[in-house]
Amino acid sequence: MRKALRSQMLSITFAILFLGALVGQSFAGLGVYNENQIAHGSSPAGYWEFVTSSNFVVDVAENWQSEYLQFFLFILATIWLIQRGSPESKKPGDEGVGTDESQLVGRFAKPNSPKWATVGGWRLKLYSNSLLLVMGTVFLASWWLQSVAGTMVYNADQLDHGQPPVEWIQYVFSADFWDRTLQNWQSEFLAVGSMVALSIYLRQRGSAESKPVGTPHTETSTEGE
Repeated sequence: MRKALRSQMLSITFAILFLGALVGQSFAGLGVYNENQIAHGSSPAGYWEFVTSSNFVVDVAENWQSEYLQFFLFILATIWLIQRGSPESKKPGDEGVGTDESQLVGRFAKPNSPKWATVGGWRLKLYSNSLLLVMGTVFLASWWLQSVAGTMVYNADQLDHGQPPVEWIQYVFSADFWDRTLQNWQSEFLAVGSMVALSIYLRQRGSAESKPVGTPHTETSTEGE
């Protein structure tokens, strides 16, 4: 059991960090929400009332959609684009989806390869793009959830100020929606771009996200293997 847990510690650690941060956000958000409620002469909300409200959902969803958009675009971009010297990139000349032999599919599959990698047709096509499809689906679902919850929060604020509510499509094209959205997108794009560029020249010994310390700056990914 200990060996099995140790071999999964990277995903387990981040799952614990995620849950801890989410719970922490819920309590901090509840405090801010209730301060605003009291300031406007309204009754404070209970914990479960708040975490099931549009106010909490919109804050969570707008972060999720930006994170999954980041991964979706990065996965897609690294199929065709390279960055000389970065461990986050394939080496020059390896652009594209690769051959069946390099991807270990069809007749080139190993005995322990995933089952759908050994077959042809739609199953192989689907499995070959499954990571991108799942990331894109989660992005679209969380983006939609953000827009729906955001519409409800926006309309509540409109009513508080004696303004008419808006339809969902109106909110999606509003400055409020894109202000929330682009705040997250720009930070994600900056983070990914920084990781790609800085990893050319900087190192972290022992990390899979870094080249070995003595690797030349111009060496890309597995170029030296």
